[in-house]
Amino acid sequence: MPATAPTLVETLTELNISDLLDSLGLLRLRDTPLRHLFRPAAHRFAMTAHEFDNRVGAQGLAQGSAWLVDRMTAGIVCSGLQHLPPQGPVVILANHPGMTDTVALFTSLASRPDLRVIAADRPFLRALPHVARQLILLPDEGGERMAVVRAATRHLQQGGALLTFPAGDIEPDPATFGAQRAVESLRHWSDSYALFARLVPETRFVPALVSHVVSADAQHHPLTLLRRTARDKEKLAVALQVALPRYRKGVARVTFGVSTSAGPGGAKALAASITTQMRQLILADGSEPRTAGSPSPIHASPQDPRSPAI
Repeated sequence: MPATAPTLVETLTELNISDLLDSLGLLRLRDTPLRHLFRPAAHRFAMTAHEFDNRVGAQGLAQGSAWLVDRMTAGIVCSGLQHLPPQGPVVILANHPGMTDTVALFTSLASRPDLRVIAADRPFLRALPHVARQLILLPDEGGERMAVVRAATRHLQQGGALLTFPAGDIEPDPATFGAQRAVESLRHWSDSYALFARLVPETRFVPALVSHVVSADAQHHPLTLLRRTARDKEKLAVALQVALPRYRKGVARVTFGVSTSAGPGGAKALAASITTQMRQLILADGSEPRTAGSPSPIHASPQDPRSPAI
């Protein structure tokens, strides 16, 4: 039986509390009374996530995501949409800086309502029933991953759009941590997406760069001094960005590269082409101020996720 709204919100709240404690390095307190200190912030975000899921169910992934982007950022600047095939099988290959990167992508990909997303199987995603229907969940166990390949292949054979994150983990936001770190992260990209070129030869591949989604100011919050490693500091800063509205003032950027296919060069040539394009997108990102001819922000409103901001 489907869970009731209060049950779903409570589940999301508990998951959020665990995430907050983990980001602080205090997961050992999960079963102690001190965990209740984190309940108000966790419950607020759980309510937001639940409303987001309801809107996805009622309005679709793009418009539901636009509602959430409108609450977590100051808008979106999107460029390169002309490179995205309006129909037919396409795989979008995106970096994964975290925070609002996924919903920024979903909002930007409103022209492809057939979008499905390969995502790591996480309890939080499973607790969002309407969102989960748009996902092809990737299990941790390697033996079950062929089911993911089969599901993704069927979707492409039907002419669908597929979004995947080749890094398989969180990557540096080039606007926050610099182009060099973002380029270095490309070394960890898996080229397994090239398998789809063999299974569905007509598939097009489009690289996508998301940036300006991780607050640089949150990285310097005094609480980050509680963590020792750079990775743990960054993880805590992201949690603070979720909890504190003052860190949600950035304008997210989504940039799409040129559509390409495997061609006679096969998987190796395809992977090299995608990596080269991503490197170029990273190096070009954020270095020039916006001018009158620059892409306009996409106002993330539930009525029209692609309407220009005023």
